[in-house]
Amino acid sequence: MGKLSIDQLRERVRGTVVTPDDDAYEEARAVNNAMIDRRPAAVVRCANTGDVMAAVDFARENGLDLAVRGGGHSVPGFGTCDDGVVADLSGMRGVRVDAARRTARAEGGATWGDFNAATYAYGLATTGGIISTTGIGGLTLGGGIGYLCRGLGLSCDNLISADVVTADGRAVVASEEENPDLFWALRGGSGNFGAVTSFEYRLSPVKDIYGGPMLFELDDAATVLKSFAEYIADAPEQLGGFPAFQLAPPLPFIPADRHGDPFALIVACWSGPLDEGERALQAFHDFAPVVAEHVGPMPYPALNSAFDALVPPGLQHYWKANFVTELTDSAIEAHLVHGPKLPVVNSTVHIYPVNGACHRVGADETAFAYRDANFATVIAGMWPDPADNDANIAWVRDYYEATAPHSEEGGYINFMAEDDQSRIRANYKGNYDRLAEVKRTYDPGNLFHLNQNIQPAA
Repeated sequence: MGKLSIDQLRERVRGTVVTPDDDAYEEARAVNNAMIDRRPAAVVRCANTGDVMAAVDFARENGLDLAVRGGGHSVPGFGTCDDGVVADLSGMRGVRVDAARRTARAEGGATWGDFNAATYAYGLATTGGIISTTGIGGLTLGGGIGYLCRGLGLSCDNLISADVVTADGRAVVASEEENPDLFWALRGGSGNFGAVTSFEYRLSPVKDIYGGPMLFELDDAATVLKSFAEYIADAPEQLGGFPAFQLAPPLPFIPADRHGDPFALIVACWSGPLDEGERALQAFHDFAPVVAEHVGPMPYPALNSAFDALVPPGLQHYWKANFVTELTDSAIEAHLVHGPKLPVVNSTVHIYPVNGACHRVGADETAFAYRDANFATVIAGMWPDPADNDANIAWVRDYYEATAPHSEEGGYINFMAEDDQSRIRANYKGNYDRLAEVKRTYDPGNLFHLNQNIQPAA
């Protein structure tokens, strides 16, 4: 096949192709992280799988970089590129629920808000993220940590099949029965192996949950972290949530004179019987006095979207992360030094428990290798003013360097920054070499390299 022209690309796609001469270009090239300012040669706003195939063919035949964008939340800005092609799936957001089979198929550009709205009507859910505007694609391909993972496993553990456009422009199915090596790699291997145009998930009965945020004084933070780590080790698996550090936002349930103050936090999610919720959360109240809380029964999608307002598009983002086997006293000490120094209300630190059902999957059963980790920590630096970039990046890095000696070598792919590529082998532990072999099979030329990149095996 000869090189395709932009005009030929436009003729092939049902969606639109946006180039620098078009009025829609500035909007089309933007991603959530305002630190990322890249100018692609073309943004293909895909309407269907055929459009994705056309975008992949165009990038490959013209020797251009290819970025695949779903929700656009990639902190390193992998959903865009300079002088290349963006396959923008954000217009492909349909979700179809099969309540009898307890499954749902969602298009690759759907967000967790889209997904939860569709499944909630049937009283069903699967493990999603913490922010509802996050795309299902990036989160699932990186593993998928969320409120429900202790009981249901990671998002990728609930994946039944995926429709994938591979580097040669073919559309294939990945499942336990079809292309099982690709299916294995997709579950944690990120966007290295193709553009996923739809995901089929297993659903579980979850509708309304009991939970919400509880704020504790910093003086009690050590007790809260230590007590949480001990309690969650064998707590009922319907109990999700995480401890955190957070500046108090100006919300009605927080005393007005405490707005902007740093607090230790627990965000709780009980997905068992609602009438057991208060009792299920009592242990958290027993750790230390609660300064303020907004806890009670609510739809699961309401909790999943509760923090969306703190993460609007257009913030500056710089994150670091590690897996943690044991939240030691030394690790807690490091958190106590750096957690209270949160620069703005948007920034946060979360310590997600990843035990329970996550541990019942073997380290080599999916690409997600850290099945013995008990926590996944993220230091999420997010702030509005680019003038603060140097100072706030330094806060994230200092925090990370203080906690890294008390953590595992690797971290959660979805929380990695652009400068974390040197950690890629550690992030996959014993699975890396197998992933490199799968990469050689499906993407030998490394077309899909705008990610935490797995090099094809030699």
